[in-house]
Amino acid sequence: MSMSDPIADMLTRIRNGHAASSTSVSMPSSRIKEAIGRVLEDEGFIDSCVVSEVDSKKTLTINLRYYEEQPVISNLQRVSRPGKRVYRRRDEIPIINNGLGVLVVSTSRGIMTGRQAQAAGIGGELLCAVS
Repeated sequence: MSMSDPIADMLTRIRNGHAASSTSVSMPSSRIKEAIGRVLEDEGFIDSCVVSEVDSKKTLTINLRYYEEQPVISNLQRVSRPGKRVYRRRDEIPIINNGLGVLVVSTSRGIMTGRQAQAAGIGGELLCAVS
C-alpha cells in the first residue's frame, strides 16, 4: 500500500520517538526526507541524520536530541499537506515561535529554512514548522 504523505509520516515517527524517549527512529528514505533531516540537523534539533542501505533499500535513521532528559523538539507540525498545499512569497514567510523555531521550505533551490529562503529572496512551499 502506498503512503499518501511520507513527510507527515516522518514527522509522526519523530514525535512518537520523542514520546517513547527513543534515541533514534528509522524510516524508508527519500531525497526530500534526507533534505528535511539535514535542515533539522543543521539547526540543532536532531543529533544526526544517517542514510544506510539494508537489503538494497535505503533507510533513514534520525538520532534524536535531548537536553536535560527533555526533547529538544517541543512542537513539530506539517503545514502544507497533499490536500491543501501552502505556498508563500519571500515577504510572506512567517516567523515561527518569535524566531526560536524553524520553518522548513521547499524552494526552487532545494529544501531550506524560512530565514535562508528570505535571505535568498525566494519563496516556496511551507513543508513543516519546528520549535
